[in-house]
Amino acid sequence: MARRRKTLSQNFLHDTAAVRRIVHAGALRPDALVVEPGAGQGALTRHLATGGRRVIAYEIDPGLAAHLSRRLGDRPGLRLVRGDFLRAHAPREPFAVVGNIPYSRTTDIVRWCLAAPQLTSATLLTQLEYARKFTGDRGRWPLLTVSTWPEFEWHLLGRVGRESFTPVPRTDSAVLRIERRGRPLLPPDRLHAYRGFVAHGFTGVGGSLAATLSRRHRTGRVRAAFARADADASAPVGLVTPRQWLTLFAELGDR
Repeated sequence: MARRRKTLSQNFLHDTAAVRRIVHAGALRPDALVVEPGAGQGALTRHLATGGRRVIAYEIDPGLAAHLSRRLGDRPGLRLVRGDFLRAHAPREPFAVVGNIPYSRTTDIVRWCLAAPQLTSATLLTQLEYARKFTGDRGRWPLLTVSTWPEFEWHLLGRVGRESFTPVPRTDSAVLRIERRGRPLLPPDRLHAYRGFVAHGFTGVGGSLAATLSRRHRTGRVRAAFARADADASAPVGLVTPRQWLTLFAELGDR
């Protein structure tokens, strides 16, 4: 099993307090439909599958899937699926994702969640540095966060120490919560244009975001837009906040 853990980037959570924190962070309704990627040994699964919640738990490791079936297979509302979560079709009704996910598959799992039309939230235990990066905790904002900001909020909800896992990973983890906004910050018919605007801004031509945007828009108009956004026109793209991006798009996106 040790070799399989390494191959699948498996680090099993054994800290009960951390498990409870994750479930609490999920803010799940009593009747929620929950999808768990990578159920592992079932530490989180047992706490998710309580009350009236319906849980679909995926586990790609055949040995662990069999173990879970023996331990939790008769639990009401729980469906165990032996297979790869990333190959699963998203539910057609509102659902939440909660999971202690493999570090090596974090980006793919996050993108799967963001692409699911009925996803309400994703509460994921990720590598600490990943959670810090994508929530702007270091004062920089990556493309994925900025481009999805009108539809999703990104939150860092606390650190989970490396000693909470077996085997012990090299770094600490953190609870990352991605929550779909009740009402997008832009009209639905403007989201595609906004994402294109952001993608162009992140091409990095010219050394600063203002320089990049000036290749498509008049320099004076770009400067005025930065002033309205209260943004530094000399700042590199990563230092421009999502809210400033929205103002820049409002000023320049249709031009």
